[in-house]
Amino acid sequence: MSVSSRHGGTAEIGARVAQALRDGGHEVDVIAPDDVTQVASYHAVVLGTSVYIGRVGLDIKDLVDRQGAALHARPVWMFWSGPVDGQPDNSPPPEDVVDIARGAGVRQLQVFGGRLDKDGLTVTEKSLLARTSAEPGDRRDLNLAYAWGRQIATDVTNAAMQAR
Repeated sequence: MSVSSRHGGTAEIGARVAQALRDGGHEVDVIAPDDVTQVASYHAVVLGTSVYIGRVGLDIKDLVDRQGAALHARPVWMFWSGPVDGQPDNSPPPEDVVDIARGAGVRQLQVFGGRLDKDGLTVTEKSLLARTSAEPGDRRDLNLAYAWGRQIATDVTNAAMQAR
């Protein structure tokens, strides 16, 4: 699993997904996108990214650029977090997310609400935020993240059983 997270909120979602996979009987390595040197030894991959003002982290883009062919050779799931207004399920994925999902051969894309804490933002992020109607708060559903991780665990287990 590799998660791009600027302020830690998306990493916490990734931690819940990873725990669900472990609870489902799978070994999970959580590796920062910049530290991923290969994915060939993994049976499946989960990618995660935060989205700020429609943009994903450059580290996750770079990972998919470097490992795209290897990612396409195995099942890949991806989640993104960021919507802080309305219901996340009604949020269409930004173009950056769609491009990364396509580049990685993602079989399922999931959105989770984001967390916005203005105190932790950089000056540039505050300037960009001022141009939106986003309000501070935590719209993440960590129980939903866990449930999604359990579904991935089931899918991976079923695929392994079918391959036998």
